Amino acid sequence: MSSVILNTLRRYCFRQFRSRVLQQQPLLVTSGFRGSLATLAQKTHQTRDEFSLLEAADNPDRFGTLSPRVDEPETPDEGDLAEEDFLQNKPLPGQKLSVRQYADLIKDHLKNNRIREAIDVVEVRMKQDRVKPVNYHFNLLIGGCARVGYSKKAFQLYNKMKQHGLKVTGGTYTSLFNACAISPFLGDGLKRANHLREVMLEKRYEPNESNYNAMIKAYGRCGELKIAFQLVDEMVARKMSIGTDTFNFLLQACITDREYGFRHALLVWHRMHRMRIQPDRYAFNLLLRCVRDCQLGDLETTERVIEQILSGSVNSGSVDSHKKELPAIEERVLPEASEERDSLESTSTQAANVSNELSERFTQEGVPDLLSSKPHLGSLVKLGEVRKPEDRLLLLGGSSNVFAEMKRYGVEPDIRTITEMLDVIPPTYAAEKLLLSTIKQLKLRCDIDFFNILIKKRSMRFDYEGAKDVLYMIEAANLQPDIVTYGVLALGCQTQDEARSLLKTMHEADVRMNIQILGAMLRQGCARGNFRYVTEVLDIVRRERLKPNEPFLRHLEEFGKVCEKRDREYEAKPRKRGREEFKMEYNRYRMHLDAWREQMGLQGLALDQALGIVRDHPWEQFKERQADGFEAVKNPKLRHKRKKQHTIRRVDVDAIDDGADDGTGKVTTDSTQDVKLVH
Repeated sequence: MSSVILNTLRRYCFRQFRSRVLQQQPLLVTSGFRGSLATLAQKTHQTRDEFSLLEAADNPDRFGTLSPRVDEPETPDEGDLAEEDFLQNKPLPGQKLSVRQYADLIKDHLKNNRIREAIDVVEVRMKQDRVKPVNYHFNLLIGGCARVGYSKKAFQLYNKMKQHGLKVTGGTYTSLFNACAISPFLGDGLKRANHLREVMLEKRYEPNESNYNAMIKAYGRCGELKIAFQLVDEMVARKMSIGTDTFNFLLQACITDREYGFRHALLVWHRMHRMRIQPDRYAFNLLLRCVRDCQLGDLETTERVIEQILSGSVNSGSVDSHKKELPAIEERVLPEASEERDSLESTSTQAANVSNELSERFTQEGVPDLLSSKPHLGSLVKLGEVRKPEDRLLLLGGSSNVFAEMKRYGVEPDIRTITEMLDVIPPTYAAEKLLLSTIKQLKLRCDIDFFNILIKKRSMRFDYEGAKDVLYMIEAANLQPDIVTYGVLALGCQTQDEARSLLKTMHEADVRMNIQILGAMLRQGCARGNFRYVTEVLDIVRRERLKPNEPFLRHLEEFGKVCEKRDREYEAKPRKRGREEFKMEYNRYRMHLDAWREQMGLQGLALDQALGIVRDHPWEQFKERQADGFEAVKNPKLRHKRKKQHTIRRVDVDAIDDGADDGTGKVTTDSTQDVKLVH
């Protein structure tokens, strides 16, 4: 070590001596002195090399004599470069925007459903501009993610908000619970809702009315009805106001229970009556959705529940007494029979005069009415036969009674109400004619979605000609068919010629086919066992480079099972008529299907594996930016544009033939006095 220091000092002294000599005796740049300068430079270089060799020879940490002469470049560190760039490239003062301007950028992106761009305002642009976001920016983003069900990102933004030391407000909790409610993954949404509720309890945060409504919505949509009704109990215990919105969220919770939901909805509806809370348009729409999607449950418990509803209407007390009864509401609507029996024991004195056999209950009116504040069952009704939506609508008094009840509360139905009603009326021309007459009487405007559902309703009962007649109604209402119209018309394409005709019509209307329309055609081809029809649909999918979806692959899987079963039957009976023709068509179809699967990248995959490939993650669309160009601007505007609504006064309702329902075995129109459920 001492030798290294000594050599360094020698080299330093030599450099100092040379510089002083040159300063004291300046050399004239002439031809006589050029040789001396070259000689001096050569000696200096030689001396430097000697010092380098000496240093290398005396350094035990170095090997060889070449390393001191090699200048190895240092590898720059990414963090150092980022720090240097951050210190040197400061943003200009005019580049920074105000808090309001950043918020306006976020709002504009969210309005056009550009989730990725809205998030980048905080995570990219404000970071580059060196502007610290406030809780208002985070609340906007969390609310935007919540509205589309992007719960994962909403909670990530919530965690970043806490890391920035920003205050978490009540609106933040409301948006987070909304994200849990709309999440496409119910299990994940329920888990996040439970965690968020625990955080609120740890921080001793007192939820407000909006927080409670959001929690009821989250737990209800995730299938936890018991917790949803417990939250209502907490609101009552804290003497918070319970309005129509709270009951609407309870009705949403009832919709999630497909087996007992209609029974729960009846109890919630009459609890509104007892508390003298007037239902609004959304409440009626949600009740109609319960009629469509939910069942009554087991017969014995349903009879007890209806007894409770009927007796409660007779012995109605004050509003305060009913508010005191509300904390037990979740025990009355849960599906467990034991809990319902316990809750009914408290009202046994009120129901003492009610008959146990509901089938023997008669009133002066013929049609049952469990919708009004004074419910009754009307004529003979067997609850065991209430299985279909039209049967459950009949328990509410039919469509006429629903509209009358809305009028009594001063609620005007909208097109959503009419569309929900169309889904639950009996599948007959008489019921459809009555509904169209009601629409004309109320002077309501219809959009194309209403007629699309009417086409689908007729197609699902195999009335394909009647479905095509709806096109004349669309023309009379001055509306234009959309792609959904062609999709429901595809349900009636029974042959290849009909399918080709529809595809030709779409091409002339400049409407591009999609996998949903071809899936409806495939469904018809599989149902009729038409191998050539199915093969042609597969060819169109391959030619148009469409990605098959889950229903499309399931139709092919079920069709394959049916064909295999039929093939085994022919093998067991070799002399059965049509065997050779089936064998030839089936073998040709299998070869074509194998080639199609190979081209689509599905060869040799089981159904579950194939579904894993074709399924799109619901959050993938929010991780990519929208494409630049005119289409990216036009499409969001079209998406947010309201659909055209026109009056149907030019639609000839009287031309609908009621006699077409004769002999169909369907329910008669709900204006009948003697009600009978025929199946």
